[in-house]
Formats: sequence, structure tokens, C-alpha cells
Amino acid sequence: MTTLQAGPRRTGRSLVLTTAIAAGAVLMALPFYWLIIASTYPSNKVFSTPPNFVPGDAFWSNVTSLFNETMFGRSVLNSVLVASIYTVLGLIVCTAAGYAFAKFEFRGKNVMFGILLVTLALPSQVTLVPLFQIMVWLGWLDTYQALILPSLALPFGVFLMRQAMSSIPDELIQAARVDGAGEFRLLFQIVIPTVRPALAALSIFLFLGMWNAFVFPLVVLRTPDAYTIPVALATLQGVSNTDYGQLLTGTMLSMLPILILFLFLQRQFVAGILAGAVKQ
Repeated sequence: MTTLQAGPRRTGRSLVLTTAIAAGAVLMALPFYWLIIASTYPSNKVFSTPPNFVPGDAFWSNVTSLFNETMFGRSVLNSVLVASIYTVLGLIVCTAAGYAFAKFEFRGKNVMFGILLVTLALPSQVTLVPLFQIMVWLGWLDTYQALILPSLALPFGVFLMRQAMSSIPDELIQAARVDGAGEFRLLFQIVIPTVRPALAALSIFLFLGMWNAFVFPLVVLRTPDAYTIPVALATLQGVSNTDYGQLLTGTMLSMLPILILFLFLQRQFVAGILAGAVKQ
């Protein structure tokens, strides 16, 4: 086969692949587009036939009724507070644990890390009832610490940081120790700056996980004053009557912080995931 014959074939395959990817992207984006469009219509026009694909004029009235007739504003503050605290504390715990697994030698290290990996395969429903019972014993029902503390040592977060820190040469760590650097100085001046992309990726995972958490908050939160956004949105869906204008507007608004966070940290996110894939 000559080069002239191979060129059109490669061009044809590229065209088919590009078309398939574009079609898949459109199919994935279509529900989000409909959500945005539907949030601009009143409840009685959301499910009109044919479907609406042009923005309406009821968005601001939906926003006004959502914040005035429900406690959605309080739920937004609760979610921001809980997700922010959880992200900061989770970064501290996962970084410290990852550093210990990557750069320290101690008895039972491999066994402990193996157990950590096994927990990655456990669905969250397995620990739901035991965690709820512990929250009852501690008297933490309807509190923020019930959402934050049980999952601080996120197994995936520890694994990601351990893998990223394993790529740092041991010789560099030993040289710094010989020069008199303590463990905290090593961690903050050498290790953390090196694994900054992994930290950015982990921060997105932590914030996103807590921001979207639904089942456990639904179980432990009892009063509307403490509801986070997913729980508050669930309460908007009534048995016989649902204001879909409010529900879809709240859902659309709840997506904005995540989109903004990812847009600012997307490069670090990809670099962090790749850093966590290194082999020892």
C-alpha cells in the first residue's frame, strides 16, 4: 500500500472517530442542556409537548420562589461549610497517611495498606447502619461532625497521595534529613510542593463527594436547618405535588460550584490523576 493510498484511509477513520465522539458528547450534554432550559420555565410548562429547547422567561421567578418559599439558601450555606471543612481536613489526613505509607517503614505497613485497598471495593451501604448506630451513641445526629468525621480518612485519597509521594526519590528525602530537616519541614517544603497536582485532584474528589452526598446526610440529618443541598432538593419532591420549576432550578444552581471548581483546576486534576498512577 502506497502512502497516497494510506492517507485517505487514515483520514476516513479519523473522520468516523471524530463523528462518533461528537455524537457521544452531544448525547451526554443533552440532559444537562434540557435541565438548564427547563429551569427557565414554570412548573406547568416543564414537561410540555414537544419539549422546550429554547430558554423561557421564568428563571428569576423560579429562583425567587426557591429561596423565599423554601430553606434552600440555608442548605447552600450548610453545603459550602460542610464541604469546605471536609475538604481541608481530608487533605490533611490523607496527605499525612499517604506520606507515612510512602516514605516510612513500620511493622504491618503492607497489611494495613492491603486492608485499605480492600475497603475501596466495599459499597457505602455496607457501613451505613454501623455508622448510624455510632452517631446515635455519640449523640451526633443532626450535626455537622456526623457528616465530616466518619469519612475523613478516605481510602482513595490515601491511596492517591501514597502513589503520588512514591514518585519522589528516596535519595532526596534522605539528603534533606542528613541536612537536618525534620519531618514537618520535609513534608511542607519538599513533599507537598512536589505533589501539588495530586492535592488539587484530591481536593476536587473530596469537595465533590461531600457536596453530592445524599444517603448518609438523609439518614443523620433530622431538621431542615441542617439539610445540605441534596437533602433539601429531595424534600422539594412531594408525594402528590412537586414544583418542578423550583426543583430543576435548585438542581441547576447546585451544579455551578462544581463546574467552576473543575474549570479552575482541570489541568491539576488530570496531572494529579496521572501522578497517582505511577508504579513502584
